[in-house]
Amino acid sequence: MRAADALMESLKAEGVTDVFGIPGGANLPIYDAVVDADFRHVQVRHEQGAGHAAEGYARASGKVGVAFATSGPGATNLITAIADAMLDSTPTVFITGQVRTELIGTDGFQEADILGATLPFVKHSFQATDPRQIPEYVHEAFHVASTGRPGPVLLDIPQDLSRADIDYEPRTEPVELPGYKPSLEGNIKQIRIAAKAMANARRPIFYTGGGVINGNAAEELRELAASDRFPVTSTLMGLGGYPASGEHWLGMLGMHGTYTANHAMDKADLIVAIGARFDDRITGKLSEFAPHAKVIHIDVDPAEISKNVGAHIPIVGDVKQVLPKLTREYRALQTDSSRLDEWWATLRGWLREHPLYYEPASDGEIKPQAMIEALHRVAPDAIITSDVGQHQMWAAQYFGFEQPRHWINSGGLGTMGFGLPAAVGAKVACPDQTVVCVAGDGSLIMNVQELATCVSEQIPVKVFLMNNGYMGMVRQWQELFWDRRYSSVVMGSSPDWVKLAEAFGATGLRVDRAEDLEGTMRQALETEGPVLLDVRVTAEENCFPMIPPGEAARDLVEAPGLKGSVGG
Repeated sequence: MRAADALMESLKAEGVTDVFGIPGGANLPIYDAVVDADFRHVQVRHEQGAGHAAEGYARASGKVGVAFATSGPGATNLITAIADAMLDSTPTVFITGQVRTELIGTDGFQEADILGATLPFVKHSFQATDPRQIPEYVHEAFHVASTGRPGPVLLDIPQDLSRADIDYEPRTEPVELPGYKPSLEGNIKQIRIAAKAMANARRPIFYTGGGVINGNAAEELRELAASDRFPVTSTLMGLGGYPASGEHWLGMLGMHGTYTANHAMDKADLIVAIGARFDDRITGKLSEFAPHAKVIHIDVDPAEISKNVGAHIPIVGDVKQVLPKLTREYRALQTDSSRLDEWWATLRGWLREHPLYYEPASDGEIKPQAMIEALHRVAPDAIITSDVGQHQMWAAQYFGFEQPRHWINSGGLGTMGFGLPAAVGAKVACPDQTVVCVAGDGSLIMNVQELATCVSEQIPVKVFLMNNGYMGMVRQWQELFWDRRYSSVVMGSSPDWVKLAEAFGATGLRVDRAEDLEGTMRQALETEGPVLLDVRVTAEENCFPMIPPGEAARDLVEAPGLKGSVGG
């Protein structure tokens, strides 16, 4: 059969049911094979949208997301999504067309060295030089993307090779790659040492990250936390790994995390880092991070352990396999839980005295925090995707995620324009679930063309736009750290979002008064098809708490007006 048809058979063998992409000259043989392929192809409107949709699909389902693009600009348009997938450890396979083999290196029409261009942003990459390699490379790409620390893999296929005839036999043996053997089980001696450290700790804290979600280890985390009264916090990417209603939950930590979570990290005598990487948004000023703490670091990627913060007890392994062993070892020690009484008294005092807070609205205006609280009331079980900015942080603070894979955002790269195409992918992956994209007006405009994808492909995502007329987070930084010298942050020429939605064939709604907010949200959720709800919120609201850039976690700044009043 044609190598392009063998490509489709190989994808089918890997369990692929949905692909996102756009055709072009160099991948026309692949798209000809799509006609007879046994999966759904979603035609997006921009290759970056295809990449983010593949990410959203992967993050919502736990399966590998797949995107197609042609050569040259089609492939380079994927680069932002590839880098985004790399930083957020998202299992994805990107399949690009390439010019004919005899044109490679000649600066031919729509030729680009996509392997070279993406080298820093991929877990691995392949370029076929023989058509018989194509099916094998597919299986290897899926294996690399989905095992160990997940990530993006690129497969580049020259057009003439995809048209060639090959003998195809379905692969029946598991993939074995020399030199690629992720360590998954964790060293039992290290696990026992960790359990003893946990038993001796007086001020422990579990610092959990996106590895808990990617590793499908939420239940294992909850079991470990329940083995004693261990307080739990999470990064932005780890939300939902431990339920926000859980009795051990301290809230999110980091630059816009809670007072309690950040101060608990600062005062802890033991940090158990689980699938997290100590990035700068968590540590703040690295030299002053957690000065009293011994660190247990559990991660499947050995390169992350001691990269930023030294680990006293390193454990390399898959959190889903390591955590049950740690739970068993800890329970076998039969520790006295009363040693944590003083620590929990301190934590509960902080939770009581330093809650998330915002000034109440006046004159019917809609506070952005209230918008997220209303969203949680009307759709508590929805899958939420977000763009990047203030709305992203408010969603993380105020939604209260109870389950894994219900919060999909761009954490590491911070990609504006991520939310809508990610929602497309999430809805395709989970058609029976409500999917809401929480967007900002600065971000939504960057990939708004994917509303056409929603309409033409009948993907009924709901876009709730937090419209404050600014690139909100940049404006906040200019206000707080640049003497309010606003520069290029006013979204003065934004469209009439209702008319724009209608122009795409979607439903457009608008709300600008608090008393109408919840009802209009329910209307949007109950309306068939894609909906864009334009929510006019307070223009210059700031996102607090906030650790000023370069400062220590203990220097966190709380919302003005918090002292002496609890509200929001």
